[in-house]
Amino acid sequence: MDNRAEVRDFLTSRRAKITPERAGLPAAGQRRVPGLRRSEVAALAGMSVEYYAKLERGTLAGVSAGVLDAISRALQLDEAERAHLLRLAHEADGSSAVLRPRRRPRQWTVRPSLQWSLDSISAPAILSNMRGDLLAANLLGRAMYSDAFAGAHPNFARFTFLDSAAHRFFPDWDGAADITVANLRTAAGKDPHDKGLHDLVGELSTRSDDFRRRWAAHNVRIHGTGVKHFRHHIVGDLVLNYETLDLQAEPDLTLTIYTAEPQSPTDHALALLASWAVTAQEIG
Repeated sequence: MDNRAEVRDFLTSRRAKITPERAGLPAAGQRRVPGLRRSEVAALAGMSVEYYAKLERGTLAGVSAGVLDAISRALQLDEAERAHLLRLAHEADGSSAVLRPRRRPRQWTVRPSLQWSLDSISAPAILSNMRGDLLAANLLGRAMYSDAFAGAHPNFARFTFLDSAAHRFFPDWDGAADITVANLRTAAGKDPHDKGLHDLVGELSTRSDDFRRRWAAHNVRIHGTGVKHFRHHIVGDLVLNYETLDLQAEPDLTLTIYTAEPQSPTDHALALLASWAVTAQEIG
C-alpha cells in the first residue's frame, strides 16, 4: 500500500470527524467541508499550519514521537487510532519490518497440540489470523460458525460481504460489517506488505459497494473483548461475550472464546448447539 496516501487519507478522515464544538473551538464562519480546518488542528497541536499540512500530505518520515502525540491529542484519536498512526510513521521511516508479524506459510495447518487445546475448551473457540481467515475451531466453534465454515476457505470478511447468510447470522449486519472492515484496516497498518490482505481487499472492493464505502472511511479498532449478537439457523438468538487472546507461539494468530451468562437463554441455546454438533458429527 502507498504509505503517503494511507497517511493522507487517515489524517484527513480523522480531521473530518472532529467538530469545532467537540474540539472546544468557536464554530464561526461558513465551512465548506466537515470537521476541523488544517489551521485549527495545527493550532491545537502546537505547530505551524505549514508543517501540519506537510504531515497531512503524507510526509511522516522522521517525525518525532512528541509530534505524533500532539497530533493524536488534537484529533482526539482513540487507542486503536493512535497505534495505527504510529505504525504508519514506522512504515514511513522504513522501520516497519521490526513491527511486522512473521509470515505464515500459505499451507499452514494447525499443530495437533493446538487443536487439542481448542478441543479442551467447553465454550465455542476459534482460531483466526489478521486477515480474518478462520483457520481452526473446536466442535462448538465450528457449529456456531457453520455458515462461515461452509466455504472452502472460510474468511470473516468474505462471509460478511459476499454471503447472504451473513445478514441473518448478524442481526446488526451494519455493525458487524463496520467491525470487520475496521479489523482489516488495522491489519493493513500492522503489515502493509501482506499480499494476501491486498488481494482480499481488492476482491471485496470490486464485488461489494458496502465494503468499498467502509474501507474508504479508514476506521480502525482494537478487537479484544465485548458482546456480540448472532442468530443461528439451528438454535436462534445468541448473546455472547468474547475474549480475544494473542498466541505467543503464533504471533499473528488470535484465539477467540465465546461465553454466555450462566443459566441465561443463550447458555441453554449453547447446550442445544453442542448436542446438535455432536449428532451432526456422528451422522457425518
